[in-house]
Amino acid sequence: MCGIVGYVGRAEAPRALLQGLRRLEYRGYDSAGIATLNGAGIAVRKSVGRIADLERLVAEKPIHGHTGICHTRWATHGAVTQENAHPHFDQSGRLAIVHNGVIENYLDLRAALEEEGHVFRSQTDTEVLAHLVGREFDRQPAHTKGALVEALRTALGQVIGTYGIAMIHQDVPGVLIGARRGSPLVLGIGKGENLLASDAAAMVSHTRDVVYLKDYELAALDADGFQITTLQGDGAGYEISQVEYTEKDVSKGDYPHYMLKEIFEQSGTVRDAMRGRLVLDEATAKLGGLEMSNAELRDVERVVITGCGTALHAGMVGEYMIETLAHIPVECEFASELRYRNLPLPKDTLVFAISQSGETADTLAALRESQRKGHRTLGICNNVGSTIARESDGGVYMHAGPEIGVAATKSFTSQLVVQALIALLLGRLTHLSHSEGLNIIRELDKLPDKVAKALELNDEIARIARKYAQAKVMLFMGRQFNYPIALEGALKVKETSYIAASAHPSAELKHGVIALIDEATPSVFIAPRDAVFEKNLSNIEEVKARKGPVIAIGTEGDDHLGHVADDVILVPEAPDFLTPILTVLPLQLLAYHIAVELGRDVDKPRNLAKSVTVE
Repeated sequence: MCGIVGYVGRAEAPRALLQGLRRLEYRGYDSAGIATLNGAGIAVRKSVGRIADLERLVAEKPIHGHTGICHTRWATHGAVTQENAHPHFDQSGRLAIVHNGVIENYLDLRAALEEEGHVFRSQTDTEVLAHLVGREFDRQPAHTKGALVEALRTALGQVIGTYGIAMIHQDVPGVLIGARRGSPLVLGIGKGENLLASDAAAMVSHTRDVVYLKDYELAALDADGFQITTLQGDGAGYEISQVEYTEKDVSKGDYPHYMLKEIFEQSGTVRDAMRGRLVLDEATAKLGGLEMSNAELRDVERVVITGCGTALHAGMVGEYMIETLAHIPVECEFASELRYRNLPLPKDTLVFAISQSGETADTLAALRESQRKGHRTLGICNNVGSTIARESDGGVYMHAGPEIGVAATKSFTSQLVVQALIALLLGRLTHLSHSEGLNIIRELDKLPDKVAKALELNDEIARIARKYAQAKVMLFMGRQFNYPIALEGALKVKETSYIAASAHPSAELKHGVIALIDEATPSVFIAPRDAVFEKNLSNIEEVKARKGPVIAIGTEGDDHLGHVADDVILVPEAPDFLTPILTVLPLQLLAYHIAVELGRDVDKPRNLAKSVTVE
C-alpha cells in the first residue's frame, strides 16, 4: 500500500527521493515524510497530505545528504497525523525507518519496550519496529554496517506480520538497509548509486537494472555495491532483471490524468496482450508460460479463478468465456474468502490468480492456500518480477505496461484478452473445430481497431457525464458476459466519483432493485446485440415506465435503444464473448468524466491505494 524510496550515492538524496516518491503517490497519500543523513545527524521533514505538501515543506526548509529514505502513507495503524507519518525513529533518535506492511504483534512488543523505559510518539506499528531494531543495534559491540544488519535480523525474528523496510542510522553513514516479507521491495542498481523502492517505477530515472527481493531477504547498500542475505544469515543468490518500461512510460504526457491516458492506451495494450500468442496454422493460442502440456490441459476438470476488485470482475467474465468456448466448469471466488474457505474441489482443478500488481495480499494468500491443497495454480499479472509471478506454477504476463491511476482500466481489458486466449486454447484442446478457432482469431485480430473506434466516443460520453454528474445514486445492469461489466462500471464510479453506485443482473430488477427507481436515479444498461438483447429491452421499459432515466450501452447499427433510453452509446459489434472488452470502455470514460465534473482527484481517490499489500 504505502510507497517507499531509499537512496544512497553521490548525488543529493532529497531530489532523487522526492522524484521517486512522486512515482509512488498512487500507493498512498495520507501523509509523507523524508529523512537524510546530513553529516551531523538525521534531518527529517514530515507533512500531512500529498507529496506536493512535503515538497513545499522541503523547499521552505531544505535538507541535504547523500543517503536517505522517504515514504508516502496509506494509514493502517493510527490516524492521519504528522506524528504518525513516516519515517519513524528509535529511542535514541539515531535510527530512522520507513515501513510498508503490518506488524501484527506490535501491541505486545510495545508494552514490553515501554516496561524497559521506551517512550513512543506515535500510534503506529512502525515506530515499535524502529525501537526494536534500535535496541538491538545498541546492544552490538561495534556500530558497523554488519552490526546494523544483524540488529535488523534479530528484531525481525521477534516480529509477526508483513514488512517492506528501508532504514538508515547516523552511526553508519553511507549505508541503506532494506528487508521484505509480504510487501514488495525492489533494489535498483545504478552507477555510483543504489536504491530501494516498493515499486520499480520509482527508480527508472536512475536505472532499469533491478533485483526483486524475495521474502525473508535483507539488503545492505552503499554507493558502490550491495549484499543480500536471508533472515537466517545465509548469503542469498539473486537475479538482475531489466525493467521493461522507461521514464516516459510512467509520465502523464499530454493527458490531464493518468486514468485518461491509460484508458486511451487500451488499443495498444489489447494488441500487446495478444502479440505472438495467436497461432493461425493450428487455429489456437500459444501460452508457453502456463508450463502445462496439452495432455495436462485436457485433464483439467474444473477451473477456479480468484482475485479482488477489478481483477475479480475480470475473472467473472473469464468464467463465461471459458465455459462458453471450452465447456469446462468454472467458479469465481473472492481471494479474501478463498483463503479461508474449505472449498471442495476435484483433484484436476486448475486455479488462476489474477492481480495487476502481482502483490495483492489476499490474492497471494489464496494462491499459497491453493498450492498447499495440491492444486496447480497459475498467475495472470502485469509485473513479471512480482511475488505472484514468482510463486505461481506458471502463468500469463499481461504486457499492459505501468498502470499508475488507482482506478484500474487498461489492466482490466488486458486481463479479459488473456482469459479469451486461455478459453481459446482450452476450447481447441477439447471440442472447438479448426474453423471455429480461426474465426475466433480473426475476431481477436479486429479488437484493437474496435477499441480505438469505441474510444472516439469520448466527447459524447463527456456530455452525458455532465448531464448525470449530480446524481446521488446510480444503478448499473447487464446480463451474461456483461453482468461483470455492470459491476466494473459501478466500481469505477464509486472509486472516482464517490457516488453510491450498485450493479445487478438486469433480470433481478423486479426482485427488489426496482424499488430504487425514481426520476433522480440514472440506470446504466449494458445491452449489446447479444443473445439476451430483447430481455434487456424489456428491463429498460420497466425502468422507463417508472420515470427512471436510462443510459444504454449498445451495438453500432442498433435502432431500438434510441426509442427507449434517454442516452445511447453504441460500440462496435463483436461476438458475445468479446463484447465486454468494448462495452467497458464507455463506462470507464463515463466514470472519469463524472469525476472530473465533480472536481474529484481522479488518479488518487480518497481512502484508496493502487496496490493492496495488506489484508
